[in-house]
Amino acid sequence: MKLVAINGYGTIGKRVAIAVSSQDDMKLVGVSKTKPDFEARMAVEKGHDLYITIPEREKLFDQAGIEIAGTADEMIAESDIVVDCTPGNVGPENLDKYKKAGVKAIYQGGEDHDLTGLSFNSFSNYDDSYGADYSRVVSCNTTGLTRSLKPIDDLCGVKKIRAVMVRRGGDPSQVNKGPINAIVPNPPTIPSHHGPDLKTVMYGVDITTVALLVPTTLMHQHNLMVELKNDVALDDVIDVLENRSRVLLLNAKEGLGSTAEFMEYAKELGRSRNDLFEIPIWKESLNIVDGELFYMQAVHQESDVVPENVDAIRAMLELESDNEKSIEKTNKAMGIL
Repeated sequence: MKLVAINGYGTIGKRVAIAVSSQDDMKLVGVSKTKPDFEARMAVEKGHDLYITIPEREKLFDQAGIEIAGTADEMIAESDIVVDCTPGNVGPENLDKYKKAGVKAIYQGGEDHDLTGLSFNSFSNYDDSYGADYSRVVSCNTTGLTRSLKPIDDLCGVKKIRAVMVRRGGDPSQVNKGPINAIVPNPPTIPSHHGPDLKTVMYGVDITTVALLVPTTLMHQHNLMVELKNDVALDDVIDVLENRSRVLLLNAKEGLGSTAEFMEYAKELGRSRNDLFEIPIWKESLNIVDGELFYMQAVHQESDVVPENVDAIRAMLELESDNEKSIEKTNKAMGIL
């Protein structure tokens, strides 16, 4: 039983904490917070040991009636691996801390690939992080791209990818984000960072991405145009995607014609926090024209990377050498389709 710490209990951290707790080959040491807010209180109510990142604020937690188990440094020292879910600007500082403590660490997609020199996706390069000390789970968008593109590449080869990334302006709780009444090129230059990020886990892939910010908080949406290396029937593509876990082919004609309805679907699945860990693809959008595959998919930015973090833990701690076995184990524990 390996010991896992979650440094940073926000959007991703609180979800990874629950995911780790559901596995039978790893144990959650605790989670860390910088301030005694409602998330800190809920972490304790959910049974997580809570550690404070800034020891000088212990009195604030006491005054708020929130019990702490110690400092984040103490939590790290007890652990075999840390899942770092802190804001991106503290990543390098934390890495020095993890090295000094002699613990492994997993970062999130908000950090640059150069911080660890190694990025992770369960489908495409699981083996590269096997036994590694430091790795980085790629961003929610890059995870979404890899989930659908890797099975297609395995089936018939991918020659070139062009993708338009329609990104949510902020998460539902981020009241300080926007835009409110605009469509914003993000960035206005081409390519966006998503293509280069994909290349850190799907080596040698030819991809160019452009990105927009729009006034929604629910999900990202991708429009993909994929030139294929080899001829393939559309039915074969559909069959591969339908049989690939963590990918869902959903029908707009069944009332699932928008990201809002995808989120409603997640509610009907009974998911905690309405999470949709899988990447939903509109089945009607799949089409092949002159050797080029077209399709549209969505990404629940708050949750799709969570199972990848669990698989990364398993790879780096050498709990499972076979990526598909890890994926199956994670999926079963988390109820992923």
